[in-house]
Amino acid sequence: MLISVIAAINITLQEGCATSGGCLQNLFEQIENITAQVLPLNIVTDILTVAFNASEKILETTNPTELASYGNRMLKTSEKLISTLVKPTNTNDSVSFTLPTVEGQVFMVGPQVTLDKIPRLDTTNSSVDIDLIGIAKNNYETRSAAVAFMSYNTMENLLKPDFFNTSNDTVKTMMSTVISATLPKTTNTKLTEPVNFTLKHIREFDPSSSLSCVYWNISEWIVDGCSVLKTNSSYTVCSCDHLSTFALIMQTIRPPVSDSLLELLNLVCVIVGLVFFSLAMLTFALCQWSPGVNNVARINICVSLLLAHLLFLLTQQFLSLIRRQQVLCAMISGLLHFLFLSGFVWMFIEAVLLFICVKNLSQIRSKKKEVLSSGFLCVIGYVVALVVVCVSVGLVPEGYGSEHCWLKLDKSFIWSFLGPVCVILALNMILFIKIAITLNSALKNLNAEVSQMKQTKIMVFKTLAQFVVLGCSWILGFFTNDSKVLEILFLIFNSQQGTFIFLIYGVLNNEVMQQFRKFFRCLCCIKQH
Repeated sequence: MLISVIAAINITLQEGCATSGGCLQNLFEQIENITAQVLPLNIVTDILTVAFNASEKILETTNPTELASYGNRMLKTSEKLISTLVKPTNTNDSVSFTLPTVEGQVFMVGPQVTLDKIPRLDTTNSSVDIDLIGIAKNNYETRSAAVAFMSYNTMENLLKPDFFNTSNDTVKTMMSTVISATLPKTTNTKLTEPVNFTLKHIREFDPSSSLSCVYWNISEWIVDGCSVLKTNSSYTVCSCDHLSTFALIMQTIRPPVSDSLLELLNLVCVIVGLVFFSLAMLTFALCQWSPGVNNVARINICVSLLLAHLLFLLTQQFLSLIRRQQVLCAMISGLLHFLFLSGFVWMFIEAVLLFICVKNLSQIRSKKKEVLSSGFLCVIGYVVALVVVCVSVGLVPEGYGSEHCWLKLDKSFIWSFLGPVCVILALNMILFIKIAITLNSALKNLNAEVSQMKQTKIMVFKTLAQFVVLGCSWILGFFTNDSKVLEILFLIFNSQQGTFIFLIYGVLNNEVMQQFRKFFRCLCCIKQH
């Protein structure tokens, strides 16, 4: 059974083409047999739509060789169809179209053209500069020429980047849409000067990678006659001395095989850390505290890091699904940026409060007044992080949404996170050292009362444990590149900040433990009755 597709030129598509490669070949043959020299734009776009839709349905059932073959037929078909949009003109004329799968522009000049240079031909993700006026002048008989420029949004599924054969073992990534430039119905197609293509990056650019401007040659991508003229994080300009089908391919060093044991350790540590963050929050919320104790910083450290670690864990577990939605990925990376930064700001506030507490160690039992109000601390804790994120979004909005839904490395955007973190870590280290010195001095001045000595020793231990709570162990992250041991220590310490908070302010706090014992005794009594 045949279904009429384009009745005006008698092209048909067999029913069941969703799984059959043979009927797609038949469709290609029908298109190649079109004898009309000029076709209306709507007919051309209708045929292109049918052809591309049919080709997409067979991708999962074909091997690489067949994909390359289909790619060649699709290119040949597209170039034939777009050539039918070229028609004679005395001056100049142009035609353009935009479809979900392909965009195209045709520019024609005639013998009476008054332009010194044709305008740049643009599509959504690419553009071309070509001396069509010079080419027309070299066609002595007609003094006319035409250029057809097409950008294929889905052609990389057929002409895969892995068809770029290189001696080194690298990961190939298609960084641009596949484009095609031809000179249809032009007798002398010799270029007067190299053609420049501007290709917008459709994926995140890795600064450590290498970019290659390539063109399609029957069954593979090659670089002959093409070179990179200019590049940055957003686009690359390729210069080629001939016309063909082009693309931009990025080569990156193949990542090492993932360490499954380290990944398992990371998963376990983060989950354990989340549990203790929750226990610490319950402890702060449910237990009765002395009037002079200010837990606002500790509670908000737990809230910020609990949400940050939980969101990061869920993102990495469902990364393949989230990465398909670039806007969602960018939003998640922005939220992670805010949560981790607010966590560090709260660590700094905790360091300041602890320093004030230790500085007035001798007055702890008599002075109950809070140093700073909780409302004021909350403003500092979250507004500072929010301001940093808002400024980052305003300056580099494309900096969010890396391959791992985190901050992108290009344009040094990662320093919008590392910069504030380094400042806070440096300040916290200074405060930690001053706290240790102050405590040492306080120990020397204490009398020999045993109970007071015991309380002071416990406080010294708690202060040393604050090294992790204040985030100072994050410094290890700057030295983990060449050391698996440091990487493991970094992972353990920084996933267990909630554990240390629970131990210091829960398990090692006599008043809290007494409340826990009383609570569990009540539970036992209820069960007995």
